[in-house]
Amino acid sequence: MYSSTTATTAATTELPRTSSAVHSLLLQLAAGAALGMVVLYGVAFSESPLAHNAAHDVRHITVKPCH
Repeated sequence: MYSSTTATTAATTELPRTSSAVHSLLLQLAAGAALGMVVLYGVAFSESPLAHNAAHDVRHITVKPCH
């Protein structure tokens, strides 16, 4: 049937490259952080009282100082 070297070779060729996996993870983290900063900046300096008050209420609920 299959020799042990064939099974080992097949198993190692299916693994993703570590550098591309790390690169993908870093890219996802950077994109998430950028999106979070845009949302945070947009709500914090929003002219809409609804968005600003919602963020303000969340700060009070989570017992974080806001003033």
